[in-house]
Amino acid sequence: MKKQDSVKPGEARQEGPSLRDELLADPTPPPEALLTESYEFSGDNDLGYESYISPDFAAAEYEHMWSKVWQWACHVDHIPEAGDYFVYDVGDLSSLIVRTTDGSINAYYNACMHRGTQLKQPGSCGFSKDFRCPFHGWTWSLEGQLVDLPGAWDFPHVSDGSHHLPEMKVDVWEGFVFINFDQEAEPLQDYLGVLPDHWKEWDLAGRYIETHVRKHLPCNWKAAAEAFIEAYHVRETHSTGNLGDEVTTQYDVFGDNVSRFIHTRGLNSPLRENPRTEDELLSHLSGRMFGKGDFNLPDGVRARDYYAQIVQEQMGEKYGQDFTELSESVTLDSIEYFLFPNAFFFPGLSLPMVYRFRPDPESIDHSYFDLLFMRPRPPEGTSPEPPEVIELGIDDSYSSVDGVGALGRIYDQDTANLAAQTRGFKSSHKRGQTLGNYQEIRVRHLQERVREYLQT
Repeated sequence: MKKQDSVKPGEARQEGPSLRDELLADPTPPPEALLTESYEFSGDNDLGYESYISPDFAAAEYEHMWSKVWQWACHVDHIPEAGDYFVYDVGDLSSLIVRTTDGSINAYYNACMHRGTQLKQPGSCGFSKDFRCPFHGWTWSLEGQLVDLPGAWDFPHVSDGSHHLPEMKVDVWEGFVFINFDQEAEPLQDYLGVLPDHWKEWDLAGRYIETHVRKHLPCNWKAAAEAFIEAYHVRETHSTGNLGDEVTTQYDVFGDNVSRFIHTRGLNSPLRENPRTEDELLSHLSGRMFGKGDFNLPDGVRARDYYAQIVQEQMGEKYGQDFTELSESVTLDSIEYFLFPNAFFFPGLSLPMVYRFRPDPESIDHSYFDLLFMRPRPPEGTSPEPPEVIELGIDDSYSSVDGVGALGRIYDQDTANLAAQTRGFKSSHKRGQTLGNYQEIRVRHLQERVREYLQT
């Protein structure tokens, strides 16, 4: 086992070119945001397994974290017209989001002000001209005003002022509607940290939801998110122990709520004794991402650069836009931003995903994973409406979903270890996980942020 003992903790890096070196070697200059680095050693102590398996810990998360953080609830396309509503739930917390008559977006606590009955069913969405309680018929306008009180003679102590639907914090970033159950929450723009600046050229709001899959996973929500937060697992999970895509990956933590990795594609691993030829790289890259195509690599052209052009042309034809100005990195690489506690956003052209992880309120050992593919809106006309959510059980394959394509096998591999990891949390004699100082800094960041909320 080779160790780099001569450097301080957190300073060691994989041998070979840095991400910055690789991106600057691309023909098209990358966005400046991708060249930014932000890493700081955060300790190497083990982190206990209780955060995944303790019911008390899970209860504390609901009380002190989920009730205090900003989290995306839906997309503006889910509520395009006045009266359109969407219910977002996390555990027992429930918000009722609505497009009001003037086109603004309000969010209310999903409970009747009479005897507490939820006004709309969990996970539901649709159109409603008002909010009428199904128990006794108390009714509120889209703006939250009490407009009908059956038997008002018996409630002289009730008025709209006293029983207006309480509003919760709501805001929109790049087309995603965020809510916060905490009345004292900081503004969303402050919570987002570097995201608005880094994403100013990527126009996430200019995309629509093409595919939406929700998978039930056999693990705690944190373990689920952490399976997608590092590329250290690639060699074993995706290449069965053989050298495959161990190419340059950079890890960053930006302030309290944002972290990122950038994982390059179409380059040789610096660990390979016999590097792939450019033709082999092209075959590997095209087959892994989209299914093999009949491509002939021109002389003197790198596979990465050539395939980026192919992707730009194919996507341009499919979505009616010109993507030729994009860098090779934005076109091909896995660029993943994480917003605490549970959201991931990818700005890439070929990897345009959004993730969200939520606990299963019925089991600490289970969670739900929302996987969205976001595509460029048509240059003319209206975008397609949000698709129906495709629900997958624990044993269902992502490959069964047409919109996931060749990536289905990758997602199956990503989630295949989670049940075994959950069992290991409980059976291990060693009662905590040992993390890499650099490659798993984002796991440590997530865990520490959760604990910070619980400690306060």
